[in-house]
Amino acid sequence: MTNSFGKRTLLSGIALWVLNLTAWAQLGPTGGRDTSFTVRKSYQQEKKYHPAITLADSTLPAGVRAVRNISYSTPVSDRKLLLDVYAPAATAGKLAPGILMIHGGGWRSGDRSHNNTLAGQLAAKGFVTVPVGYRLSTEALYPAAVHDLKAAIRWIRANASTYGIDPKRIAVLGFSAGGQLAALVGSTNKNPAFEGAGGNAQFSSDVQAIIDIDGVLAFIHPESGEGDDTKSTSAATYWLGYSKTQKPELWQEASALNHIDKLTPPILFINSSVDRMHGGRDDLIKKLNKFGTYSEVHTFADAPHTFMFFNPWFTPTLTYITDFLHRVLPET
Repeated sequence: MTNSFGKRTLLSGIALWVLNLTAWAQLGPTGGRDTSFTVRKSYQQEKKYHPAITLADSTLPAGVRAVRNISYSTPVSDRKLLLDVYAPAATAGKLAPGILMIHGGGWRSGDRSHNNTLAGQLAAKGFVTVPVGYRLSTEALYPAAVHDLKAAIRWIRANASTYGIDPKRIAVLGFSAGGQLAALVGSTNKNPAFEGAGGNAQFSSDVQAIIDIDGVLAFIHPESGEGDDTKSTSAATYWLGYSKTQKPELWQEASALNHIDKLTPPILFINSSVDRMHGGRDDLIKKLNKFGTYSEVHTFADAPHTFMFFNPWFTPTLTYITDFLHRVLPET
């Protein structure tokens, strides 16, 4: 009887261990390319609810030069990460602020071409803009994307003289998942835990301004809708590799709200009418205020999440960004 009981106990213990192992198993990269998010698909969807919208004109402004498909980092063997550079006509003796531009798509879809239109228009306003590609969750989990983006900022500084960029005036801009990443990259200035090893280690990855366009600021927060896995695995769970309940500390670590300090630069928030897309924003601003750090909020009533790609919202979005950067990154 003792042997039988001991055997049952052992089997029960093994079964429990297997169950726990399954519950805590990390989701790995799913592989392949996820094309579920594109600007064209979003336009076709939103046109049903906003019949008057039009796509922003993607014509490259006169005088703007574009250099494409530049390799900025090789995080793993034979994997080159690429970026593009949009620059205004050179002005003798003047360096322009640089803007790293991060695309959205739920950390697993989209590509840097989504920022081409805005990049061209900002370059026409006197900025050097850099749409960047980074590893998505189909390829590598958090914090790989953060490491890639920090490497891209270091690359910008390493090549600042080539493209007429002022290395003391660099901003990071992102939409949706890119906005979340922009806020996280900018709120972890001088934090070695987020640097990675993507090259140009002798240069700083600090930024002097953040533009968050409808990107969440806190994953575990009453205002956040990220991480709902009740019907299917959420994009954030795929990216972080664990659900909120499995590893909440990881979700907290990836939230910009939890990194605000005196080194966090000024932030511009441009938001749609979808409240959950900027979860944690107001609490983050309260923290900024304690450090005397400047911030702005602009919200478009009734605008869809993807408003930045469409008229009538594209032009005022461009104006808000330009005015903010002129204010917080004045010419030196």
